[in-house]
Amino acid sequence: MGKKNPLSFRHLCLRRRTKKKLDPPTLPPPPPPQQMGQSPNTAAAGGSVPGKGKKKAGGARLWMRFDLTGRSELVECDKSTIIERAGIPARDLRILGPVFSHSSNILAREKAMVVNLEFIKAIVTAEEVLLLDPLRQEVLPFVDQLRQQLPYKSPANLHGAGPADVHDSEMQVSTGGRWLPVPEAAEGLQCELPFEFQVLEIALEVVCTYLDSSVADLERDAYPVLDELARNVSTKNLEHVRSLKSNLTRLLARVQKVRDEIEHLLDDNEDMAHLYLTRKRIHNQQLEAGGDGSNSFAIVPHLPRLSSKRSGSLVSSFLDDNDVEDLEMLLEAYFMQLDGTRNKILSVREYIDDTEDYVNIQLDNQRNELIQLQLTLTIASFAIAFETLIAGLFGMNIPCTLYKINGIFEIFVGSITAASVLLFLLVLGYARWKKLLGS
Repeated sequence: MGKKNPLSFRHLCLRRRTKKKLDPPTLPPPPPPQQMGQSPNTAAAGGSVPGKGKKKAGGARLWMRFDLTGRSELVECDKSTIIERAGIPARDLRILGPVFSHSSNILAREKAMVVNLEFIKAIVTAEEVLLLDPLRQEVLPFVDQLRQQLPYKSPANLHGAGPADVHDSEMQVSTGGRWLPVPEAAEGLQCELPFEFQVLEIALEVVCTYLDSSVADLERDAYPVLDELARNVSTKNLEHVRSLKSNLTRLLARVQKVRDEIEHLLDDNEDMAHLYLTRKRIHNQQLEAGGDGSNSFAIVPHLPRLSSKRSGSLVSSFLDDNDVEDLEMLLEAYFMQLDGTRNKILSVREYIDDTEDYVNIQLDNQRNELIQLQLTLTIASFAIAFETLIAGLFGMNIPCTLYKINGIFEIFVGSITAASVLLFLLVLGYARWKKLLGS
């Protein structure tokens, strides 16, 4: 027993060491991506439960957030976070999905505006904008425009201020530390659009610029191809025109969708009034503030209009809930631009139709020439058939006195040939007299 114990102990140690060497090193699981509105502590705590982390990451999508001052950040959040943050129904997120990738919608909700214009898919509130898939190649110009224009267009004193400070800064202007009355401050207040309309204006500008460039590329490619088709009708040129016409139809449908959406908003003042998110937010702050908010707006209706020709007067847009002149002028400007883009596409389509008509006329002319040639050959065949008939009759073994006349063969052949030519000329002249053949 005394000899077996050391051997068994050593054998047991060797087996334990072998097992330790074969076991792979365990690595800690990677932390899940930080969700919007989630603190780092919460994210770290969520990393201990791999099941929940995988479930959140599966439905999360990449968004870019811009605030009033133009600061941006990339966030990854799921549908429930977006719905809770923006206060929109779940069906609005389907509009921003891949199913409606080429649709155009501008929807007004209680606290947000859902913008789906071509490749721009965003949720705009009175204080921030959430942009979906900001790293796409088509969306990068929109991101650059937001970074360039929002810090300059947005008033810096709105960031970090409370409801009362925001209300006072929009109704009065400070001059050397002294607050002027509202009528005097209105003269020095700059005409600026609310934040949501600034974002909408940038989105419309980017989309219109993209569509204009697409139409310019289409025009640059269309006219040489159509001119080549007019000169030479071939299968290759017809295939180019077919591809060009399909691209034109798709581009026209995209422009028409954006144009129809803007026209729909222009036709309904109630829908345009619902897009004033900043005005609704200030009205809600008034209701929360009680009597102070109503007294501060008591003298606003007596303000003079800052500029009737320039859209975007921040004070005038807050005068009346039914005042939609600023948004109406903004939408009308881009509606006219889209209408001009649509007219360019229609002019290209008219040029294509004219080229097709010209090609059809050429083909009809060639077809008529072939028919005339066929008719001429038919008349000649009829004359030759008449000569062949006479020759066939005299070629029968029937006794005839003409066979006994010497030198009659040349005279007879010449006679029937002359008769056939005369018959051909008579029928040809009759066809031209009936205008069946051209001159």
